[in-house]
Amino acid sequence: MAGATEHPSERGRDAADIATAGGTDDARGFAFGLLGVLAFSFTLPATRIAAPALGGVVVGLGRAEVAALLAVLLLLIRREPIPPRRLWPGLAIVAGTIVAGFPLLTSFALRQVPAAHGAVVVGLLPAATAVMAVVRAGERPPPAFWGACAAGVGAVLVFAAAQGAGAPQPADLLLLAAVALAGLGYAEGGRLARELGGWRVICWALVLAAPFLLPPVAIAVARGGIAGDGRAWAAFAYISVVSMFLGFFAWYRGLALGGIARVGQVQLVQPVLTLAWAALLLGETIDWATAFAALLVVGTVALGRRVRR
Repeated sequence: MAGATEHPSERGRDAADIATAGGTDDARGFAFGLLGVLAFSFTLPATRIAAPALGGVVVGLGRAEVAALLAVLLLLIRREPIPPRRLWPGLAIVAGTIVAGFPLLTSFALRQVPAAHGAVVVGLLPAATAVMAVVRAGERPPPAFWGACAAGVGAVLVFAAAQGAGAPQPADLLLLAAVALAGLGYAEGGRLARELGGWRVICWALVLAAPFLLPPVAIAVARGGIAGDGRAWAAFAYISVVSMFLGFFAWYRGLALGGIARVGQVQLVQPVLTLAWAALLLGETIDWATAFAALLVVGTVALGRRVRR
């Protein structure tokens, strides 16, 4: 971590893998993407458990402090050089959106609405990611892809109706803002991962954000303290280690390999998985309409998967 230098070719296996075109990388991209989505699908239920007990600021920003410690350890062990300056603006975007913005906004929102409600709104993330992939990463998906994306959004809206998410609430504005930030952060992180490697993107973003997030977390702890049961702390541990750290290793790798817009569509499965975990962890029920909506969502993922670049 000693001086700002260009990344040596010893990390070239990442770059070589990413640069290799073909069906193998495409399939690997979707596999990594699904692994990342599986990790993220526990996030909203875990946040819903932790936030009321520990507070929105501690859960929303404190998770990044824990993950930053893990990132520093990994970077030191591997003796990673500091990324070149031209990459730091992109890393700052990832830090502001994925590390800070999305977790904080969802933590406050999920103190007001159930995890199921949050899962429905966050189901719009694939569309947001696809739009940001065009804006930030220069991707140009074919019209058929946008048709699949629209079908997926429609399936998510059917999902919302089936779940009876209810009339819009103030928390919905927080969730929609979180979705916009996450779409930007996913697209920017996927773009950087093509050159830097997915795990390095999240590690350096965490390191960059940590000094700025520590004061508000410390103030929140000093003012309100932290008192939670074992369940709340277990949920906080999950969102810190998996949602904020390990999950991005797979997710950004998948976006870099398979394309940000296309792999981003596997997020359409995330609301279905989140509802399943919410049923197991929070006691919410899953009816036949939810199962039918799940089939629609998975079907649109399969359709988007078949669309050629």
